[in-house]
Amino acid sequence: MTDIRPIKAELRQKYRSLRQSMTQEIKDKCDSDIAAQVRRLWQYSRNRVLLVYVSTPIEVDTRRIIRNALEDGKKVAVPRCVPDTRNMEFYYIDSLDDLQPGAFGVLEPTPNPECLYYEQDGGLCLVPAFSYDWQGFRLGYGKGYYDRFLSRFNGNMVGICYSDCVQRSLPHGRYDRPVELLVTEKYLRRTVRK
Repeated sequence: MTDIRPIKAELRQKYRSLRQSMTQEIKDKCDSDIAAQVRRLWQYSRNRVLLVYVSTPIEVDTRRIIRNALEDGKKVAVPRCVPDTRNMEFYYIDSLDDLQPGAFGVLEPTPNPECLYYEQDGGLCLVPAFSYDWQGFRLGYGKGYYDRFLSRFNGNMVGICYSDCVQRSLPHGRYDRPVELLVTEKYLRRTVRK
């Protein structure tokens, strides 16, 4: 059996470099187009709960998506890495002001049991990745936080990604779950179901 970790590390570096080379003007346009595509999805309009990561500078900007969802009256939950574990929990927020720097310097909610999201709440989860393939499998950041969460999640899963970061096939494990739809600035792609 081949060790796919070096292959994934090389792909992560490739897509990190590609994203870092985007001009701010191009990135802003792509981010705006992706946010508009998400807002038009039936998965978005049907779900009252949106689970969404808070983006870093090289990711698709989710702050606009979060603001849109709050304006649209949705319950928005963002992840927090649980210290000393490889797990994350989602907490509902009322605004971006509810966030503070947490693990890896990413903005996270303050843990408040009254605002904790529970898996049975379902909803639409926007899943981050360096890259996606045509089947909806993702190249994540290598820590496994989302893989663990998605293994229990029973709602809609949509990947958001720049079109230049989508490739025909990616290495993945037998327990990896593909997203059901891929949203880029150029197109929507329903993923292949086996």
